Amino acid sequence: MAYRVGIVGGDGIGPEVIAEGLKVIDAAGVSLDTVDYDLGGARYLDDGTVLPDSVLAEWRDLDAIFLGAVGAPGVPPGVIERGLLLKMRFELDLYVNLRPFKLAATDDAPGHDFMVVRENTEGTYAGEGGFLRKNTPHEIATQGSVNTRMGAERAVRFAFDLAKTRNNHLTLVHKTNVLTFSGDLWERAFNEVQAADYADVETAYNHVDAACIYFVQDPQRYDVIVTDNLFGDILTDLGGAVSGGIGLASSANLNPARTGPSMFEPVHGSAPDIAGQQKANPIAAILSGAMMLDFLAEGDDHGGATADAAARVRAACDACVSMTGSTSEIGDAVSSKL
Repeated sequence: MAYRVGIVGGDGIGPEVIAEGLKVIDAAGVSLDTVDYDLGGARYLDDGTVLPDSVLAEWRDLDAIFLGAVGAPGVPPGVIERGLLLKMRFELDLYVNLRPFKLAATDDAPGHDFMVVRENTEGTYAGEGGFLRKNTPHEIATQGSVNTRMGAERAVRFAFDLAKTRNNHLTLVHKTNVLTFSGDLWERAFNEVQAADYADVETAYNHVDAACIYFVQDPQRYDVIVTDNLFGDILTDLGGAVSGGIGLASSANLNPARTGPSMFEPVHGSAPDIAGQQKANPIAAILSGAMMLDFLAEGDDHGGATADAAARVRAACDACVSMTGSTSEIGDAVSSKL
Protein backbone atom coordinates (compact mmCIF):
# COMPACT_ATOMS: atom_id res chain seq x y z
CA MET A 1 0.00 0.00 0.00
CA ALA A 2 1.30 3.46 -0.91
CA TYR A 3 1.98 6.08 1.75
CA ARG A 4 -0.45 9.04 1.59
CA VAL A 5 1.57 12.25 1.38
CA GLY A 6 0.41 15.84 1.04
CA ILE A 7 2.56 17.91 -1.35
CA VAL A 8 2.99 21.65 -0.78
CA GLY A 9 5.32 22.86 -3.52
CA GLY A 10 4.75 26.43 -2.38
CA ASP A 11 6.57 29.41 -3.80
CA GLY A 12 9.72 30.26 -5.74
CA ILE A 13 12.02 27.29 -6.13
CA GLY A 14 9.82 25.10 -3.91
CA PRO A 15 7.95 23.29 -6.71
CA GLU A 16 11.21 22.72 -8.62
CA VAL A 17 13.07 21.05 -5.77
CA ILE A 18 10.05 19.03 -4.59
CA ALA A 19 9.67 17.64 -8.12
CA GLU A 20 13.22 16.30 -7.88
CA GLY A 21 12.60 14.89 -4.42
CA LEU A 22 9.57 13.00 -5.69
CA LYS A 23 11.51 11.84 -8.76
CA VAL A 24 14.22 10.32 -6.55
CA ILE A 25 11.73 8.66 -4.18
CA ASP A 26 10.08 7.04 -7.19
CA ALA A 27 13.46 5.91 -8.51
CA ALA A 28 14.15 4.37 -5.08
CA GLY A 29 11.07 2.19 -5.51
CA VAL A 30 8.77 3.71 -2.88
CA SER A 31 5.15 4.31 -3.84
CA LEU A 32 3.48 7.53 -2.68
CA ASP A 33 -0.18 8.42 -3.03
CA THR A 34 0.24 12.19 -3.31
CA VAL A 35 -2.28 15.00 -2.86
CA ASP A 36 -1.26 18.50 -4.03
CA TYR A 37 -2.10 21.61 -2.02
CA ASP A 38 -1.84 25.13 -3.43
CA LEU A 39 -0.59 27.07 -0.42
CA GLY A 40 2.00 29.76 0.17
CA GLY A 41 2.66 33.40 -0.54
CA ALA A 42 1.34 33.35 -4.10
CA ARG A 43 -1.96 31.82 -2.98
CA TYR A 44 -2.27 34.43 -0.21
CA LEU A 45 -1.70 37.27 -2.69
CA ASP A 46 -4.25 35.73 -5.05
CA ASP A 47 -7.21 35.22 -2.71
CA GLY A 48 -6.08 35.72 0.91
CA THR A 49 -5.92 32.00 1.72
CA VAL A 50 -3.19 30.89 4.14
CA LEU A 51 -4.14 27.57 5.80
CA PRO A 52 -7.87 26.77 5.95
CA ASP A 53 -9.18 24.55 8.75
CA SER A 54 -10.61 22.25 6.07
CA VAL A 55 -7.10 21.56 4.79
CA LEU A 56 -5.84 20.90 8.31
CA ALA A 57 -8.66 18.38 8.75
CA GLU A 58 -7.61 16.60 5.54
CA TRP A 59 -3.97 16.55 6.63
CA ARG A 60 -4.77 14.69 9.84
CA ASP A 61 -5.50 11.60 7.74
CA LEU A 62 -2.18 11.75 5.84
CA ASP A 63 1.01 9.83 6.60
CA ALA A 64 3.27 12.83 5.91
CA ILE A 65 3.56 16.27 4.32
CA PHE A 66 6.38 17.16 1.89
CA LEU A 67 6.92 20.93 1.60
CA GLY A 68 9.17 22.84 -0.78
CA ALA A 69 9.29 26.47 0.35
CA VAL A 70 6.84 29.27 1.08
CA GLY A 71 7.19 33.04 0.89
CA ALA A 72 6.77 35.56 -1.89
CA PRO A 73 7.59 39.24 -2.42
CA GLY A 74 4.69 41.46 -1.38
CA VAL A 75 3.47 39.26 1.47
CA PRO A 76 3.64 41.12 4.81
CA PRO A 77 6.13 39.64 7.32
CA GLY A 78 4.62 37.00 9.57
CA VAL A 79 1.55 36.19 7.48
CA ILE A 80 2.91 32.96 6.00
CA GLU A 81 5.37 32.21 8.81
CA ARG A 82 2.72 32.35 11.54
CA GLY A 83 -0.37 31.53 9.52
CA LEU A 84 1.02 28.49 7.70
CA LEU A 85 4.31 27.15 9.06
CA LEU A 86 3.76 27.83 12.76
CA LYS A 87 0.09 26.90 12.54
CA MET A 88 1.12 23.54 11.09
CA ARG A 89 3.56 22.98 13.95
CA PHE A 90 1.06 23.91 16.65
CA GLU A 91 -2.06 22.25 15.22
CA LEU A 92 -0.32 19.02 14.17
CA ASP A 93 1.88 18.98 17.31
CA LEU A 94 5.13 18.84 15.36
CA TYR A 95 7.12 19.28 18.53
CA VAL A 96 10.52 18.07 17.29
CA ASN A 97 12.47 19.79 14.57
CA LEU A 98 15.25 17.39 13.58
CA ARG A 99 18.22 18.61 11.56
CA PRO A 100 21.10 16.33 10.47
CA PHE A 101 24.49 17.69 9.44
CA LYS A 102 27.30 15.92 7.63
CA LEU A 103 30.79 17.38 7.31
CA ALA A 104 33.04 16.07 4.56
CA ALA A 105 36.54 14.96 5.46
CA THR A 106 39.32 17.45 4.72
CA ASP A 107 43.10 17.48 5.05
CA ASP A 108 42.66 19.09 8.48
CA ALA A 109 39.70 17.16 9.90
CA PRO A 110 37.96 13.82 9.53
CA GLY A 111 34.43 13.53 8.25
CA HIS A 112 31.74 13.91 10.89
CA ASP A 113 27.99 13.97 11.29
CA PHE A 114 25.81 15.25 14.11
CA MET A 115 22.14 16.06 14.71
CA VAL A 116 20.23 18.89 16.38
CA VAL A 117 16.91 18.30 18.13
CA ARG A 118 15.07 21.63 18.36
CA GLU A 119 11.92 21.98 20.46
CA ASN A 120 9.44 23.19 17.85
CA THR A 121 6.21 24.45 19.46
CA GLU A 122 7.14 26.68 22.41
CA GLY A 123 9.66 29.37 23.35
CA THR A 124 9.51 32.78 21.69
CA TYR A 125 7.57 31.34 18.73
CA ALA A 126 4.50 30.59 20.84
CA GLY A 127 3.24 34.12 20.22
CA GLU A 128 3.06 35.49 23.74
CA GLY A 129 3.35 39.28 23.70
CA GLY A 130 1.95 42.37 22.10
CA PHE A 131 2.12 46.13 21.65
CA LEU A 132 1.24 49.06 23.86
CA ARG A 133 0.92 52.55 22.33
CA LYS A 134 1.89 51.18 18.91
CA ASN A 135 3.08 53.75 16.36
CA THR A 136 3.61 56.42 19.01
CA PRO A 137 6.87 57.75 20.49
CA HIS A 138 6.10 55.73 23.63
CA GLU A 139 5.57 52.38 21.90
CA ILE A 140 6.26 49.20 23.88
CA ALA A 141 6.61 45.74 22.39
CA THR A 142 6.88 42.56 24.44
CA GLN A 143 7.74 39.06 23.20
CA GLY A 144 7.57 36.33 25.80
CA SER A 145 9.17 32.90 25.84
CA VAL A 146 6.79 30.08 26.78
CA ASN A 147 8.50 27.03 28.30
CA THR A 148 6.62 24.14 29.85
CA ARG A 149 8.05 21.14 31.65
CA MET A 150 6.05 18.91 29.32
CA GLY A 151 7.40 20.64 26.20
CA ALA A 152 11.01 20.60 27.34
CA GLU A 153 10.88 17.05 28.66
CA ARG A 154 9.39 15.46 25.57
CA ALA A 155 12.05 17.10 23.37
CA VAL A 156 14.75 15.99 25.80
CA ARG A 157 13.45 12.41 25.86
CA PHE A 158 13.38 12.29 22.06
CA ALA A 159 16.99 13.49 22.01
CA PHE A 160 18.12 10.92 24.58
CA ASP A 161 16.44 8.14 22.60
CA LEU A 162 18.16 9.36 19.45
CA ALA A 163 21.54 9.49 21.21
CA LYS A 164 21.15 5.85 22.26
CA THR A 165 20.84 4.85 18.59
CA ARG A 166 24.07 6.69 17.76
CA ASN A 167 27.11 7.31 20.00
CA ASN A 168 25.44 7.67 23.41
CA HIS A 169 26.33 11.35 23.76
CA LEU A 170 23.91 14.26 24.18
CA THR A 171 24.63 17.98 24.66
CA LEU A 172 22.12 20.45 26.07
CA VAL A 173 22.49 23.97 24.65
CA HIS A 174 20.87 26.94 26.39
CA LYS A 175 21.82 30.19 28.15
CA THR A 176 21.27 29.28 31.78
CA ASN A 177 23.52 32.02 33.17
CA VAL A 178 21.21 34.76 31.85
CA LEU A 179 17.88 33.05 31.15
CA THR A 180 17.60 31.90 34.73
CA PHE A 181 13.94 30.84 34.56
CA SER A 182 13.58 29.06 31.22
CA GLY A 183 17.17 27.85 31.41
CA ASP A 184 16.61 26.45 34.87
CA LEU A 185 13.51 24.55 33.71
CA TRP A 186 15.37 23.08 30.73
CA GLU A 187 18.45 22.14 32.77
CA ARG A 188 16.41 20.46 35.51
CA ALA A 189 14.33 18.54 32.97
CA PHE A 190 17.49 17.41 31.19
CA ASN A 191 19.32 16.32 34.35
CA GLU A 192 16.33 14.60 35.95
CA VAL A 193 15.40 12.67 32.81
CA GLN A 194 19.01 11.60 32.36
CA ALA A 195 19.33 10.45 35.98
CA ALA A 196 16.06 8.54 35.93
CA ASP A 197 16.14 6.80 32.56
CA TYR A 198 19.36 7.42 30.62
CA ALA A 199 22.22 7.02 33.07
CA ASP A 200 24.27 5.25 30.39
CA VAL A 201 24.22 8.28 28.04
CA GLU A 202 27.15 10.68 28.38
CA THR A 203 26.01 14.29 28.60
CA ALA A 204 27.42 17.80 28.27
CA TYR A 205 26.20 21.39 28.47
CA ASN A 206 27.14 24.47 26.40
CA HIS A 207 25.92 28.03 26.48
CA VAL A 208 24.52 28.88 23.05
CA ASP A 209 27.19 31.50 22.32
CA ALA A 210 29.92 28.94 23.02
CA ALA A 211 28.11 26.40 20.86
CA CYS A 212 28.21 28.86 17.94
CA ILE A 213 32.00 28.96 18.25
CA TYR A 214 32.28 25.17 18.54
CA PHE A 215 30.04 24.63 15.50
CA VAL A 216 32.69 26.44 13.46
CA GLN A 217 35.91 25.45 15.23
CA ASP A 218 35.22 22.02 16.69
CA PRO A 219 31.96 20.41 15.49
CA GLN A 220 33.43 16.97 16.16
CA ARG A 221 32.63 17.45 19.86
CA TYR A 222 28.93 17.01 19.07
CA ASP A 223 26.84 13.95 18.30
CA VAL A 224 23.28 14.89 19.30
CA ILE A 225 22.29 18.35 20.56
CA VAL A 226 18.98 19.33 22.17
CA THR A 227 17.94 22.95 22.56
CA ASP A 228 14.99 25.31 22.67
CA ASN A 229 13.09 26.76 19.72
CA LEU A 230 14.92 30.06 19.20
CA PHE A 231 18.44 28.78 19.85
CA GLY A 232 17.72 25.78 17.65
CA ASP A 233 16.57 28.00 14.81
CA ILE A 234 19.85 29.92 14.86
CA LEU A 235 22.17 26.98 15.48
CA THR A 236 20.71 24.83 12.73
CA ASP A 237 21.21 27.48 10.07
CA LEU A 238 24.81 27.84 11.26
CA GLY A 239 25.10 24.07 11.06
CA GLY A 240 23.95 24.21 7.45
CA ALA A 241 26.58 26.81 6.65
CA VAL A 242 29.46 24.83 8.15
CA SER A 243 28.40 21.55 6.57
CA GLY A 244 28.36 22.66 2.95
CA GLY A 245 25.71 25.34 2.60
CA ILE A 246 22.01 25.84 3.11
CA GLY A 247 21.32 24.09 -0.22
CA LEU A 248 22.22 20.80 1.48
CA ALA A 249 20.22 21.37 4.68
CA SER A 250 17.31 18.99 5.20
CA SER A 251 14.84 18.93 8.06
CA ALA A 252 11.97 17.05 9.64
CA ASN A 253 9.16 18.52 11.74
CA LEU A 254 8.05 15.49 13.70
CA ASN A 255 5.04 14.36 15.66
CA PRO A 256 6.76 11.38 17.31
CA ALA A 257 3.48 10.23 18.87
CA ARG A 258 2.10 9.89 15.31
CA THR A 259 -1.23 11.46 16.25
CA GLY A 260 -1.00 13.28 12.93
CA PRO A 261 1.33 13.60 9.94
CA SER A 262 4.89 14.85 10.23
CA MET A 263 6.22 17.44 7.79
CA PHE A 264 9.51 17.35 5.86
CA GLU A 265 11.13 20.31 4.10
CA PRO A 266 14.43 21.76 2.91
CA VAL A 267 15.25 24.90 4.86
CA HIS A 268 16.69 27.12 2.14
CA GLY A 269 13.58 29.22 1.56
CA SER A 270 11.81 30.14 -1.66
CA ALA A 271 14.67 32.10 -3.35
CA PRO A 272 12.33 34.03 -5.67
CA ASP A 273 15.29 35.62 -7.49
CA ILE A 274 16.18 32.28 -9.13
CA ALA A 275 12.71 30.72 -9.35
CA GLY A 276 11.98 29.00 -12.64
CA GLN A 277 15.60 29.10 -13.77
CA GLN A 278 16.61 25.57 -12.76
CA LYS A 279 19.44 26.99 -10.64
CA ALA A 280 18.31 25.66 -7.26
CA ASN A 281 20.20 22.83 -5.60
CA PRO A 282 17.63 20.05 -4.98
CA ILE A 283 19.85 18.01 -2.65
CA ALA A 284 18.27 19.47 0.51
CA ALA A 285 14.79 18.54 -0.72
CA ILE A 286 15.96 15.07 -1.75
CA LEU A 287 17.54 14.49 1.66
CA SER A 288 14.36 15.75 3.34
CA GLY A 289 12.54 13.13 1.31
CA ALA A 290 14.94 10.52 2.68
CA MET A 291 14.12 11.69 6.21
CA MET A 292 10.44 11.28 5.37
CA LEU A 293 11.07 7.71 4.22
CA ASP A 294 12.96 6.98 7.46
CA PHE A 295 10.05 8.20 9.57
CA LEU A 296 7.44 6.38 7.49
CA ALA A 297 9.44 3.17 7.77
CA GLU A 298 9.63 3.44 11.56
CA GLY A 299 5.83 3.52 11.77
CA ASP A 300 5.31 0.68 9.30
CA ASP A 301 5.39 -2.97 10.37
CA HIS A 302 6.72 -3.80 6.90
CA GLY A 303 8.91 -0.73 6.45
CA GLY A 304 12.24 -2.47 5.88
CA ALA A 305 12.25 -1.74 2.16
CA THR A 306 11.37 1.89 2.81
CA ALA A 307 14.21 2.26 5.30
CA ASP A 308 16.59 0.67 2.78
CA ALA A 309 15.38 3.12 0.13
CA ALA A 310 16.12 6.04 2.46
CA ALA A 311 19.67 4.79 3.02
CA ARG A 312 20.20 4.37 -0.71
CA VAL A 313 18.93 7.90 -1.40
CA ARG A 314 21.43 9.35 1.09
CA ALA A 315 24.26 7.35 -0.45
CA ALA A 316 23.27 8.55 -3.93
CA CYS A 317 23.26 12.16 -2.69
CA ASP A 318 26.75 11.66 -1.25
CA ALA A 319 27.92 10.49 -4.66
CA CYS A 320 26.47 13.57 -6.38
CA VAL A 321 27.03 16.30 -3.80
CA SER A 322 29.94 17.95 -5.63
CA MET A 323 28.44 17.87 -9.14
CA THR A 324 27.20 20.95 -10.98
CA GLY A 325 24.19 21.15 -13.24
CA SER A 326 20.60 22.28 -13.42
CA THR A 327 18.04 21.38 -10.76
CA SER A 328 16.62 18.56 -12.86
CA GLU A 329 20.05 17.34 -13.98
CA ILE A 330 21.11 16.88 -10.36
CA GLY A 331 17.83 15.07 -9.65
CA ASP A 332 18.47 12.82 -12.63
CA ALA A 333 22.02 12.13 -11.47
CA VAL A 334 20.89 11.12 -7.98
CA SER A 335 18.17 8.93 -9.50
CA SER A 336 20.69 7.23 -11.76
CA LYS A 337 22.84 6.31 -8.76
CA LEU A 338 19.92 4.33 -7.37
